[in-house]
Amino acid sequence: MVTNLQPGANTQRPELDHQYFLHLAYELALKSYNEGGCPIGSVIVDENGKILGQGHNMLVQEGNPILHGEMSAMRDAGRMPSRRNTTLYTSLSPCMMCTGTIIQFKIGRVVIGDTVNSGPGNVELLKQNGVEVVVLDDPNCIALVKKFREEKPDLWLEDWGGL
Repeated sequence: MVTNLQPGANTQRPELDHQYFLHLAYELALKSYNEGGCPIGSVIVDENGKILGQGHNMLVQEGNPILHGEMSAMRDAGRMPSRRNTTLYTSLSPCMMCTGTIIQFKIGRVVIGDTVNSGPGNVELLKQNGVEVVVLDDPNCIALVKKFREEKPDLWLEDWGGL
């Protein structure tokens, strides 16, 4: 189970540990998968490692096609004057909608757990718009989405905008 995921929780990590925070995003993706939903999780932290928001895809759970993992974490983080010094960890490469939101709100860095199942297309768009992008292609993130795509191809297509 995920621990220390309360918004505002301080991880006591002066330098961001990408593997640690990506694992938290993966645990949220796994939570969504276990609820019958799309396995995409996300965590937003500040430059000191303080968790500002967390979430997972809510298409199935809330019937909301807009609440992808990144959007769910943004909603959880709420209002703030600037997101420039934040890092968004996501278990799957952001779709076009989430990429646009990251650019719109000037999130400074995105760490991605899987570009294998979604393609790296939006990575370049993020970089072109001044976002630092770190691609980890974590085996756990990749395996979870691969399994989901094989088990529920129609739900995968619905979440990613249909055919």
